[in-house]
Amino acid sequence: MNYPMLTITSNPNNILEVEHYLKQLNFDVDAEKFADILVSLTEAVNNAIIHGNKSDESKKVHIYTHHKGNGVAFCVIDEGNGFNPGRLADPTCEERLECCGGRGVYIMKALSDDICFRHDGREVEMYFRFNSES
Repeated sequence: MNYPMLTITSNPNNILEVEHYLKQLNFDVDAEKFADILVSLTEAVNNAIIHGNKSDESKKVHIYTHHKGNGVAFCVIDEGNGFNPGRLADPTCEERLECCGGRGVYIMKALSDDICFRHDGREVEMYFRFNSES
């Protein structure tokens, strides 16, 4: 199945487009799975806009969706310089518990069934299973 792509400029207000995009895909998932996808995708787009593209509206964020196994994968790609996801601080360690921010990747990992980073951190792919596939 072919899904539409969403491309937005790097204006933080454009994060509102994510929910509309996700609803238009019309996946047959329960409310909890929809919420997990929406939160994860919103976090990924927010990171791409703010951290990847530095809110530079001349740069775009691209969201691709494709069928994968018994679920769906979302790829979020920015035009920034990338980052090393292995060097992110653990937001659950005691000295970071009261810090504002720094939890987006942690949340994405917790809510998706699989996640990987490519192209020096400029692309994240998150996979969500639609059933009890192992």
